[in-house]
Amino acid sequence: MSKKWYELALEAPIGTRHVLGISGGKDSAALAVYIKDHYPQIADQMEYFFTDTGAELQEVYDTLDKLEAYLDKPINRLSSTRDFDHWLTMHDNMLPSVKARWCTRVLKLKPFEDFVGDDPVISYVGIRADEDREGYISHKSTIKAVFPFSQDGIIREDVFRILEDSVGIPEYYKWRSRSGCFFCFFQRQDEWLGLKKRHPDLFQKALEMEQNVSQRKFDWGTSKRLESGKGYTWHQSGTLEEIVIKAEEKEKEKKGCKSSKKTKAKWQDILKDEMDDDPEDQACLICSL
Repeated sequence: MSKKWYELALEAPIGTRHVLGISGGKDSAALAVYIKDHYPQIADQMEYFFTDTGAELQEVYDTLDKLEAYLDKPINRLSSTRDFDHWLTMHDNMLPSVKARWCTRVLKLKPFEDFVGDDPVISYVGIRADEDREGYISHKSTIKAVFPFSQDGIIREDVFRILEDSVGIPEYYKWRSRSGCFFCFFQRQDEWLGLKKRHPDLFQKALEMEQNVSQRKFDWGTSKRLESGKGYTWHQSGTLEEIVIKAEEKEKEKKGCKSSKKTKAKWQDILKDEMDDDPEDQACLICSL
């Protein structure tokens, strides 16, 4: 019979580092709280880290501040030391996408692996028992991943309960289904509209990046690249301007179909009744967990 995650943690050789990546999302935040509350001996050894792309929502930083206070420990802020514009240039002005996630590799994974170096590490990952997916698994033999929620039977409903009893549900869930960069290409059309409404300055910045890349497309690439047009918009369905127009039209249709009866349900309660995104639409888990 295989050992439980906490047995592996408690029996780890002296010198093993225990690390938990905080994305700003609900699952990693809940996992940090869960381990502190139920496994204090492990929490005492834990190092928390957050890989900062420099393009995070303010709501993410707010969640980190609340977590630090609750955990009574600092969350190490990691970064690639260069801004997104630099890495965009280094990648031929091609915006990251589902099939070309260079942002994850450069802005998330590389800083993490530099942080742990060649030390023996146990990495705690917040994949739940009701999920059928895998998190980031390092190819380094020195890093061992464990999945406390999965082994302990913690499901989505439990995660919300853990957060409500401690640091609260991150505010961006009012309009967005995941943490990560404000320009994350995994955003749905309505989430881009949400960004425009709640953070118009950030939406404008994402729009300008998209337009700037499109204007410079003749600077690089072959005719094949120019014909495909890939890498010049954040969303595969069109430009941000087109995406927002479609989202606004859908929003009007929904409002027209709704009953005149008003609901007084809080957004936190509505969120708990919603399903997670389809597995095919999951963002990289080092970003969104």
